[in-house]
Amino acid sequence: MRRYSAFAIAREAARHHSGWERAWRSPQPKASYDVIIVGAGGHGLASAYYLGKNFGITNVAVIEKGWLGGGNTGRNTTIIRSNYLQDPSAAIYEKARRLYETLSQDLNYNVMFSPRGVIMLAQTHHEVRGYLRTAHANALQGIETKFIDKHQVKKLVPIMNIDGPRYPVLGGLWQPRGGSARHDAVAWGYARACSDMGMDIIQQTEVTGIRRDGGAVAGVETTKGFIGCKKLGVVVAGHSGVLAEMAGFRLPLESVALQALVSEPIKPIMDVVVMANTVHGYMSQSDKGEMVIGGGTDGYNNYTQRGSFHHIEETVRALIETFPMLSRLKMLRQWGGIVDITGDRSPILSKTPVDGMFMNCGWGTGGFKSIPGSGWGFAELMAKGHSPLTAEFGIERFREGRFIDESVAAGVAH
Repeated sequence: MRRYSAFAIAREAARHHSGWERAWRSPQPKASYDVIIVGAGGHGLASAYYLGKNFGITNVAVIEKGWLGGGNTGRNTTIIRSNYLQDPSAAIYEKARRLYETLSQDLNYNVMFSPRGVIMLAQTHHEVRGYLRTAHANALQGIETKFIDKHQVKKLVPIMNIDGPRYPVLGGLWQPRGGSARHDAVAWGYARACSDMGMDIIQQTEVTGIRRDGGAVAGVETTKGFIGCKKLGVVVAGHSGVLAEMAGFRLPLESVALQALVSEPIKPIMDVVVMANTVHGYMSQSDKGEMVIGGGTDGYNNYTQRGSFHHIEETVRALIETFPMLSRLKMLRQWGGIVDITGDRSPILSKTPVDGMFMNCGWGTGGFKSIPGSGWGFAELMAKGHSPLTAEFGIERFREGRFIDESVAAGVAH
């Protein structure tokens, strides 16, 4: 596959762009593979990519029910940060953040990573204490974060009202190397690199069953027939429980819709990412000028991907107090993504009761930021049977009471 470069752009411009190749192949499935990854979102594609790059395992199929990157990868608000309190969380998210910094060069594909910085607003005294604690923990973990006062927050975000009557800004946890990336570009970049290694990306193919040979995985039943494999990785976000049931076991998680919306595009007004966890709203400005606004999850289990009115009302009403100018904007579109949430609000990257079958799920509302680290660790787990990045995220922690409770530690799981 040809490399993208300035010279390639000039060459194709000279011949009216007639020589561009398809970014990835769309082959028919083979009878069997060494590894099958179910789910062609960011996490699944990253897992396949690092299987090939780090371990030379390229006889791999990535099977997707819909289209590549059409699930949660295409339905999130693209925040990237690693300032988590618990050591296992901080390790895997910081691995992801560092990989994001060079991902465009590694994939030869511009993922538009923008290290513009992330502020997590402290709007109660409890949050101030919590973020000071996190800043100290991050210092011990080698992660660059610091707590800043409300005047420093105002300097970074001039449009913010820091003296709101209900939600005054008391300070913020600032990670200057956090930021955002282009969600579809991340998926496309990984897909192109996987295809270049000879992996098969098979879209519009639903997995309808998981076949076992005794206690080990033998392959998957699909709408295109049976496909055999030696190892199976399931990375399907909100549908993880459905696939686990097919294999004969249950997972300790629930699926809910996470809400988000964007405004009409406007001129640049904010060049950082702001998270307001007290009101469960967060916002950044896209390259097109839209204000990308995230809300909370629905309060009930569901598989819907549409927005709901109460999140517009609650999230936007609170954000308008902190950002008064938002009141003059029109909403462009709204949507929901199906997220899978565990009891401790931390992911599962684990072996399963079925030999040769592995689960990568439970990322809840913070999946996009973790894609490279998740793929790196999950690929190592599948290839070697153990990974330092994933060691604490096994399913057995719920039976053993070894929770990694980020919802209590950080006040929010994003």
